Amino acid sequence: MNHYETVFILNPVLSEEQIKETVQKFEDFLVSRGAKMISKENWGLKKLAYPIQHKKSGFYHMFEYNLEGDPVNDLEVEFRRDERVMRYLTVKLDKHAIAWAEKRRTRNKQNA
Repeated sequence: MNHYETVFILNPVLSEEQIKETVQKFEDFLVSRGAKMISKENWGLKKLAYPIQHKKSGFYHMFEYNLEGDPVNDLEVEFRRDERVMRYLTVKLDKHAIAWAEKRRTRNKQNA
């Protein structure tokens, strides 16, 4: 089973309800493809390093999940189809990145 991390940026003009709906849509998409969600993080509204679609900020979200095979291409097609998504990046984690992600999750739980 492959371990993935996906970060995506949502348009800053979306309402709280639209953001929740969009995040749930992509989570449901992954789960329907057999993904086991490990972690979901809402990083909130962040300033972008450079303007994207004439926007200077965006809502950042991250999913960490296990998934058999390689249906990540299907997820990226869904990201491209959704106009609420400004950018996305999916990476396959190696053993060192998995250890770092676990350490980050533990640290975040302690700080919360």
